[in-house]
Amino acid sequence: MAANCDVCGKGPSFGHSISHSHRRNKRRWNPNIQRVRAKVGEAGVTPKRLNVCTSCLKAGKVKR
Repeated sequence: MAANCDVCGKGPSFGHSISHSHRRNKRRWNPNIQRVRAKVGEAGVTPKRLNVCTSCLKAGKVKR
């Protein structure tokens, strides 16, 4: 599944995981993406599957 939100465009962020001895390994933080049937289009009637992050769902940016 794509790690990008179709509404806000939020994607993964990158950094390091740092151990107790301060050795660094590359890692990534993925947004919490859910596959949702949402109503899109001009009239907001056509159901379509979207990849949406949970912060957009909670903010009500998606009409289900």
